[in-house]
Amino acid sequence: NSFKSMLPGDVKACKEKAEHDQQVITSHLTERKIAERVVPYSDSLFKWAAIEWLVATDQPIQAFEHPKFKEMIDVAARATNGVKIPGRKATRAEIMRMFKSHLTNLKEKLN
Repeated sequence: NSFKSMLPGDVKACKEKAEHDQQVITSHLTERKIAERVVPYSDSLFKWAAIEWLVATDQPIQAFEHPKFKEMIDVAARATNGVKIPGRKATRAEIMRMFKSHLTNLKEKLN
């Protein structure tokens, strides 16, 4: 007889039996992390990466001369474990927080 009961109790019992009968191999598995190859710094590599960023994001050439760009690069250069770049939501939230803080400071100075 190939009839398979789909009654809720029968389905649950069938699932429990299948889980019990199935062998578990997760305890034998270990996660292997892929080694990230870190390319050593060179001026030519930085120049290439900066120009690639400039073109890909349609920035004006003067962006390299902006003091805030230089400040950002100087801050990133001090990183010891790479740089974590925030996502859109985190960036937006931080911009809003900075703006509100600036307004608060401005109000205090004007009062």
